[in-house]
Amino acid sequence: MTAILEAPTAETTVGRHRWLGLSAILGATLMNLLDSTVVSVGGPAIQADLGGGYAALQWIAAGYTLALAVGLLTGGRLGDMFGRRRMLLLGTAGFVLTSLACALSPTPEVLIVARVLQGLTGAVMIPQGFGLIRDLFPPAELGKAFGAFGPVIGLATILGPVVAGLLVDADVLGTGWRMIFLINLPLGAYALAVGSRVLPAVPASARSTRLDLGGSVLAGAGMLLLIYPLVQGRELGWPGWSLVMMAASVPVLGAFGLHQLRRKRAGATTLVEPGIFRRRSYTSGIAFVIVFFGAVCGFGLAIGMFLQLGLGHTALHASLTMATWAVGAFLGTAFAGARMAVLGRRILHLGLAVMAAGIAALYVVLRLGGTGDWELALPLLAYGVGMGMIFVPLFGIIMGEVEDHEVGSASGALESIQQLGASLGIAVLGTVFFGRLGSHLPGTAKLDAAQAAASVTLITLGLTAVAFAIGFLLPEKARG
Repeated sequence: MTAILEAPTAETTVGRHRWLGLSAILGATLMNLLDSTVVSVGGPAIQADLGGGYAALQWIAAGYTLALAVGLLTGGRLGDMFGRRRMLLLGTAGFVLTSLACALSPTPEVLIVARVLQGLTGAVMIPQGFGLIRDLFPPAELGKAFGAFGPVIGLATILGPVVAGLLVDADVLGTGWRMIFLINLPLGAYALAVGSRVLPAVPASARSTRLDLGGSVLAGAGMLLLIYPLVQGRELGWPGWSLVMMAASVPVLGAFGLHQLRRKRAGATTLVEPGIFRRRSYTSGIAFVIVFFGAVCGFGLAIGMFLQLGLGHTALHASLTMATWAVGAFLGTAFAGARMAVLGRRILHLGLAVMAAGIAALYVVLRLGGTGDWELALPLLAYGVGMGMIFVPLFGIIMGEVEDHEVGSASGALESIQQLGASLGIAVLGTVFFGRLGSHLPGTAKLDAAQAAASVTLITLGLTAVAFAIGFLLPEKARG
């Protein structure tokens, strides 16, 4: 570990070494993006091997994103306190080890715990990337660096289910679903080997900063009080305590906000800058992120489960059916990259309109009993195109009216809220889907599965309409 954390010489970050350093950052980022989405296709294979109910499937997905949401609030601060390079390498090493723990898990419960730990290590690793890119590249080359970074992020996000299907069906050396986690070992090894050699060890900018552990506990408790009963309530028949927990999340999250205000007034370090929430455009952006990413992640989980648990598709067959979604998203991101400067906020509404058309078409197909690959794939293509249009410009537009000194806190909070939205979507839409699906065996209840998927699709259409309305409250232009 000492060798990994040694500072590279100045010569290692000139010329081609800058791009090697960027590739190490991308390797670390790819691991997180793949692991955020692989369960939507890999989940049924995990259930068939390890057992467990539908709630366990939801937790294998939501446990990661929930831990990531909580950890991201402090992950960026750790980079300020101890150095971004050190935290990226330590986080990557932790991510590799927890990925191995996921792959070796003998029970669903052990896998859920490993996924939570994986999310926490990811929260240490992820926030360091953008700062390290700024440390690596002079201002004149930053545009090129971020230009290469963006498409890779977008492509990895949408290809996660496809990669999962290929790995599960390939059954490399008899590993089956475990390979969706073992794939992180070579990625992480590359990031560690290259990063330890070429990433710059810039001195920490805030060594005297103290972590707001009380704020982290309050934020984590509030999120858990909200998510836990949403996932477990259905299987337990919605007992009274589940409703009490959801209600209790409101005052706990409110206490987190008051705690941040008190620390700000006392001159102490906060997890988020309270002033950013005074801007209507930013708070509207938070609502947009929760609704949009909740819809996308919950819908993706439901469709992946529908194809396998309902239609009896193999993981590979399901991933190929969903591949048009990935292709559409790639086309949408390309369009957004070329036109977002001209269209501004209007590109969000255009993307949402295309998404809505795809969802509406899919709903009609499901209600009519259509289960053919192309009947499902074509609406997913349209949905992906619209989604891709939103991915690229969204955060820049939300940040359009944020002051310069608030950018770091505002962007960090958005990343955390994005993961919270994903957890909520998995919890809520997953609960709707599994509740309608019932306890049928895979491939024996196509009609129930189609009705369950149609219910989720209709809710997703409604959430898309909500996001469309919220979009009018966002800044008209993206931040420069």
